Amino acid sequence: MTHDEMVAYCMAKPGAVPDEPWEGDQVAKVGGKIFAFLGGDGLGVKCGATADEASEWRQRYPDTVSVMPYIGRYGWNSIKLDGKVPDDELFELIDSSYTDVVNRLPKSKRPA
Repeated sequence: MTHDEMVAYCMAKPGAVPDEPWEGDQVAKVGGKIFAFLGGDGLGVKCGATADEASEWRQRYPDTVSVMPYIGRYGWNSIKLDGKVPDDELFELIDSSYTDVVNRLPKSKRPA
């Protein structure tokens, strides 16, 4: 998966909008909440409800998946787009992160 394909996939989600909360750091948001960090050579997504669930991804792909600084304890991982994680699993991670964020939104902010 290329960076452009990843961004396009994220932006195709219902209610998804791009944002740049910090200079040079693009993110995908839904309902005002981030569901994906879209770095130049990687992706940051919520990989489980807990840090333990997220660690399973780091164990499977130790050279590619790492804990995200500051928010890793909440289940967020950084994933290098180096081809080691299959595209279908990247899509699954994006879908899961998006769904988790949407489910936590107040009903008034959820996409139709």
